[in-house]
Amino acid sequence: MSLHLIKLCVGVDSVDDLEEWVARRRREKRRSGRPLQQVHVTRMTPKRSDELLDGGSLYWVIRGSVQARQRLVGIEPFVDADGIRRCRLVMEPEVIRTRLQPRRPFQGWRYLKGEDAPADLGQGDDPSDLPAELSAELAALGLQ
Repeated sequence: MSLHLIKLCVGVDSVDDLEEWVARRRREKRRSGRPLQQVHVTRMTPKRSDELLDGGSLYWVIRGSVQARQRLVGIEPFVDADGIRRCRLVMEPEVIRTRLQPRRPFQGWRYLKGEDAPADLGQGDDPSDLPAELSAELAALGLQ
């Protein structure tokens, strides 16, 4: 069973917003000639990197529920210009929608066991069929 990370997606209101943010960053990088890596910088470096890179993903909590994930492809510790240790979480740019799973706010990232991760949305599981508020309420009740 894979090991994953879970993190709040601050400043994003929906999965559509996250997808647009990823696309915009890729366009900016392409124009400036920088590598097209999709990264998220964190302060702490995961100690269980090998497990995370063996099929793990970064699950995004958006507006109080896990709603999407991106597969992890690299974990790169580095020291920034101020001499502070940081870590780049390198991800595939594809955003995969998941079933909603309510989560309380937390700081930083947390490990997420594979058996605790929400399932990907399959065919016929179109979340746009329901208003976001109703979908979140159904998930909180364990009905979605």
